[in-house]
Amino acid sequence: MSRRLPGSERPGPDASEPERRARAAWSRLVEPGERLGHAVLDHLGGQAALHLVSSGDLDGVRWWPGDQLTRVREAVRGWQARLATLDVDRDLETIGRVGGRVLVPGDGEWPAGLEDLGAGAPACLWVRGPARLAAAAHGSLAVVGARAATPYGERVAADLAGACAERGTTVVSGGAYGIDGAAHRGTLAAAGTTVAVLAGGVDRFYPAGHQQLLAAVARDGAVVSEAPPGCAPTRWRFLARNRLIAAASSATVVVEAAWRSGALSTAARANDLSRPVGAVPGPVTSMASAGCHRLVREGRAVLVTDPAEVFELLDAIGSPQQPTLAEVSAPRAVHDGLAPEQLRVFDALPVRAALDLDRLVTEAGLPAPAVVAALGALSLRGLAERSGGGERWRRRPGGA
Repeated sequence: MSRRLPGSERPGPDASEPERRARAAWSRLVEPGERLGHAVLDHLGGQAALHLVSSGDLDGVRWWPGDQLTRVREAVRGWQARLATLDVDRDLETIGRVGGRVLVPGDGEWPAGLEDLGAGAPACLWVRGPARLAAAAHGSLAVVGARAATPYGERVAADLAGACAERGTTVVSGGAYGIDGAAHRGTLAAAGTTVAVLAGGVDRFYPAGHQQLLAAVARDGAVVSEAPPGCAPTRWRFLARNRLIAAASSATVVVEAAWRSGALSTAARANDLSRPVGAVPGPVTSMASAGCHRLVREGRAVLVTDPAEVFELLDAIGSPQQPTLAEVSAPRAVHDGLAPEQLRVFDALPVRAALDLDRLVTEAGLPAPAVVAALGALSLRGLAERSGGGERWRRRPGGA
């Protein structure tokens, strides 16, 4: 069977090159999913937003509600800290060196589903692989689930993905161990097209154990990220990445998810976007499937047990969807319950060597007052501590 590559021809650029460069730069200044940064970009466009930061001319934010102006001004100062280390030419050279490209809204290859994110849409996408994203994402299925998957879960994920590939449906997942990897492998084995959405830069495949798998995905489909080259995957970026998987796909199926699982975050975003969600059942005694069972029990997902039922889910696009997925209670990890800015600072804190405040401001991409406030909250929770009695900070031992 010949390999199907939806829209695999390489498109010419549609957006202007200055706008493309500006959005590429913006993707390094502002963290994925950062609402304020995306809102500024959505209102001003890439070139004007970048000028706002580089010039420090805040007249351009007069359109923002008055009670939010202080937040915008503080955010701009945080972005300016990152601007000093920005080298968009280096990033563009890096993506070109690995045979990739940068996509922005307005390109014919831009996936239409991302527009449903509104102001939360990514500034750009860094892409490796021949598959044209707009065509590949149309009618696609996201297959997500636990990293610590069971043999049962991996087999089901691979079988569902393979059946989708034979039907000509693109399979989207996150490139991680467990269910994600099984979905990608099942698609490739059936000579289909699969897209991996990563939380870090596409120049360095993560996790390390999936180097060969992700190279195969990039060779025959696409590996995508909104984070620029060289960016390390962090918890914050993983959480933000999930919205792209949900938005780019037409439907989502969860195969194995415990009470606390990133896959449930993807399902939640799919519900928010009125995308159909399916969940595969497992043994009632299996903690690996507890999240799937709850999704079905609470009416947030349709139970699916075989490829035919998955196809029914895809074919039902346009019919009334499930209600918005509520937060699923789970055993708490040390970072659970952190506010977004606190999580950003927590991810920026080193485990051993400490960082001073200025460096933390740059690493977190937040204004100094926000970093100081987050450090105070983290310290109270026992997740951060001063090192050497000064203003250098690190994670407190045990705050993994």
